[in-house]
Amino acid sequence: MNIVISGASKGIGKALAMRFAAMNDNIFICSRNQSAIRQAASEIKNSKKGVNVFYQAADLSKKEDALSFADLINHHCENVDVLINNAGTFLPGSVFDEEEGTLESMIENNLYSAYRLTRALLPKMMKPGRGHIFNICSIASLKAYPNGGSYSISKFALAGFSKNLREEMKPYNIKVTSVYPGAVYTDSWKGSGLPEERFMKAEDIAEIIYSASVLSLQACVEDLVIRPQLGDI
Repeated sequence: MNIVISGASKGIGKALAMRFAAMNDNIFICSRNQSAIRQAASEIKNSKKGVNVFYQAADLSKKEDALSFADLINHHCENVDVLINNAGTFLPGSVFDEEEGTLESMIENNLYSAYRLTRALLPKMMKPGRGHIFNICSIASLKAYPNGGSYSISKFALAGFSKNLREEMKPYNIKVTSVYPGAVYTDSWKGSGLPEERFMKAEDIAEIIYSASVLSLQACVEDLVIRPQLGDI
């Protein structure tokens, strides 16, 4: 199968790439940093002999980068089986005091990145009439919280995009799953002072997404809500 994962140089994205690579799938990954995505691709290749990994440095908040990454994918495969829109970023703040331009930045990184890449790759799914799209939303898509500001707004928007896309793709047998993870122990949480065992692991998210991707054609997991066992942080 051909698997596309954005934001895959570390954290959840990298864990996803590792999980799908274990099944000998063809992996297409991107992230902003050239050296980081190159290193991730090398590690993924080393984790499974013979797996094909295609990578590109791309800032998907920029339309030209999103389309360039899509061109790479379109050049190397006839169809896309799984698309995981994982690219995104977090800027803390509140609507009343966050820096000017924060909302624009969050929308570009957390919504437009998924919207543009999905639009560019949908023909690879609609023509054969199959495929599965996962949009990595957030618990912040479901409930506002202090200091969430524009980040939460953008994640609510991504959840709305996901729900709308699910309805549109039903006639084409393309599944769309919204994923709502709580706190996962990634670089953004390191140095927080909280114990690592209080968080979920990136591999937890990768495993549940992989499991949802291999269900029968008749089954679609529409929403995945995953929280730390002791609750949100």
